[in-house]
Amino acid sequence: MTDLVIGPDGQPRCFWGGSTPEYMAYHDEEWGKPVRGDDALFERLTLEAFQSGLSWITILRKRPAFRAAFDGFSIEKVAQYTEADATRLMADPGIVRNRMKVDAALHNARVAADLPDGISALLWSFAPAARPRPRTRAEVPALTDESKALAKDLKKRGFKFVGPTTAYAMMQATGMVDDHLADCWVPPL
Repeated sequence: MTDLVIGPDGQPRCFWGGSTPEYMAYHDEEWGKPVRGDDALFERLTLEAFQSGLSWITILRKRPAFRAAFDGFSIEKVAQYTEADATRLMADPGIVRNRMKVDAALHNARVAADLPDGISALLWSFAPAARPRPRTRAEVPALTDESKALAKDLKKRGFKFVGPTTAYAMMQATGMVDDHLADCWVPPL
């Protein structure tokens, strides 16, 4: 087995999936499983943007506070946020307080609210064809042609903080691609 960690339960996991209980649960129960629905995908895209420059464990541990602060990532509600809401978010110690990221989240909710077919349909339209799982961590890309095309399309529509690496991380997290390693215990999609 290459680039796997063996968890306390004896299961082989992807190299990152066994370092903390939070990572283990996220790896086993969420990461790489298909996510549909506009609000759910808005949440994932927003959290990936907040993660930029930080460790994912930081976001994972703050996710309950993010959900509370952003009304469960309801696009309809967040799209209506005002400057007072931005100020409230910047004062919330439970979330990552980065003004550019907060402003981007509010702006992106407004853009998402105006998409005629919703953000779920848009994001999933860039999902690549299924491919074999990578055998090693070296085979897991940071970005792909599809994530570059997605980021370009999102930016063209007015979205912010959505580069190709962020787009690919969102694709991995939401099951648009399956980057669990070939010998990981999590069953393929």
